[in-house]
Amino acid sequence: MRCFLKRSLTAALAASFFLLFLLLLHGGTQQEQEPPEVELRGSAPDAVLQMLQPGALRILRDTDDLSVLHNVSYQLLAGTPSPHKKFLAVGLASVQRPRGYYLPATLQSLFKQSTEEELQEMVVVVHLADADPRWNMRVAADIAHKFAHHILLGRLLLIHAPHEFYPTLEGLKRNYNDPEERVRFRSKQNVDYAFLFAFAANLSSYYLMIEDDVWCAKSFLTAIRKALASREGSNWATLEFSKLGYIGKLYRSSDLPRLARFLLLFYQEMPCDWLLVHFRLLLTQKDIIRFKPSLFQHMGLYSSFQGTVNRLEDDEFEANALDLPDNPPAVLFTSMSVFENYEPLKAYSTAEGYFWGKDAVAGRVFSIVFQQPARVTRVRVRTGSKEHQDDFLRAGVLELGRQRRADHRDCSAYTTMGTFKKGTFEQWGLEKAVPNPVECVRIRVTRDQSEWLIIQSIDIWTMAGT
Repeated sequence: MRCFLKRSLTAALAASFFLLFLLLLHGGTQQEQEPPEVELRGSAPDAVLQMLQPGALRILRDTDDLSVLHNVSYQLLAGTPSPHKKFLAVGLASVQRPRGYYLPATLQSLFKQSTEEELQEMVVVVHLADADPRWNMRVAADIAHKFAHHILLGRLLLIHAPHEFYPTLEGLKRNYNDPEERVRFRSKQNVDYAFLFAFAANLSSYYLMIEDDVWCAKSFLTAIRKALASREGSNWATLEFSKLGYIGKLYRSSDLPRLARFLLLFYQEMPCDWLLVHFRLLLTQKDIIRFKPSLFQHMGLYSSFQGTVNRLEDDEFEANALDLPDNPPAVLFTSMSVFENYEPLKAYSTAEGYFWGKDAVAGRVFSIVFQQPARVTRVRVRTGSKEHQDDFLRAGVLELGRQRRADHRDCSAYTTMGTFKKGTFEQWGLEKAVPNPVECVRIRVTRDQSEWLIIQSIDIWTMAGT
């Protein structure tokens, strides 16, 4: 995995991105061993392991802009696509690694962490994209044997896009002074994902991108559905459920054909995670929309590129996905002076960033005023940051308020729920102390501090139906 690094394109390249994209818009924990050699002749039931010759699978529609996508045929190695569109397709590409084999553990996590009801709404698509057809066949047989139940139920598809449909991977541009091998690897990876996106476009309403070496949080599909409900009616191109690379990125399936064409058009320019950022920006989503806690965790010890050690982990991952906060629709106000563009909403919404106030003296407040009253059951507030460790709340209380004022900027009556400890407030069972619906949640500074105040996140849980 290559982590996203903030690099700016030159003005000329950025302009080229924009103009060319406009054209597009119109047209377990332990490492497992490699799977054993398997003799395929007659060894797997036809219903489980289907070997189709190139050209036997239907040609994808709605991809007129690039002939390679219009003409590509896939080998469907195992599984049968459902005639009914699912809620979520989970897609991952897998190639032979110099060290490590994590795909079975990833698939096991996807299925084991989902309820039977969730599995009925999901399909997992694996693009076995290695250039060695023997490896693809061995892995297909291994996966078909281990996950035959899910393949027979249409929950797991194994596909392969033949090498003949790939653009050239030799003599490519060496942007960022990357060595030739690295350019070849990342360029092929872009094409691997492009073909995967194109195949999955008609399988579901939403598409989740992960890698082949991840753990999943329990009931991640339900958590994603809950996150989508919180963004209903808003414009977005990408929702993120992990801070890492290509993991946990959610798209509308209707956007997949042009995302596939986008990756193919710029496949040799830069790594996939950088291209995904440009795609989001071109679809006019300026801010990152990332939900916490993360639903997916990187587990692979060895990189798929040259087998180097890769200990990258998401420190915001939590195994229980159903713990996502509700954060009801609200307006936010503060009596503190806001530093630059670190406005209050960034502490409460899923947008990247936080609130940063300059004058955290006694009596200053940070208020959340609900659009509709709600019974609050739990509140968690984190202040400070790794970069500015002194800017946390030294002394403060959290209050629940009722009797919203006519100007909808505050409430008239407040009940104190507790105090901040080392910059953090977290308390359950608030509905017992204040059983009736509340209209405001307020943070109040109780002692002057010379340091500025960062409110990193505010998470609120409410009772269903309020």
